Amino acid sequence: MKDKTTEILGLVSAALTTLAFVPGVISIWSLRPAPATAISLPMYLMFFVGVIGWLVYGLRVKSKPVIFSNATTIILSFSILIYKLLYG
Repeated sequence: MKDKTTEILGLVSAALTTLAFVPGVISIWSLRPAPATAISLPMYLMFFVGVIGWLVYGLRVKSKPVIFSNATTIILSFSILIYKLLYG
């Protein structure tokens, strides 16, 4: 069983790395299409597939920080991919 400190560290770290995408999403939404043109489509596609892999991993090992952060990151990165495809 994981201790509480480790679980809290995982949750805080997951929240910070996931929320780091929010300014980019906001920027693309509000300033489109300019920010979308600077985004690498292959990089974001690779990243998106990798995050899906991390979500599956988190579900298999039943890790709440991994599950919640990657589920949120999928939504954020998918929205960036959509804007890249529409405006990039």
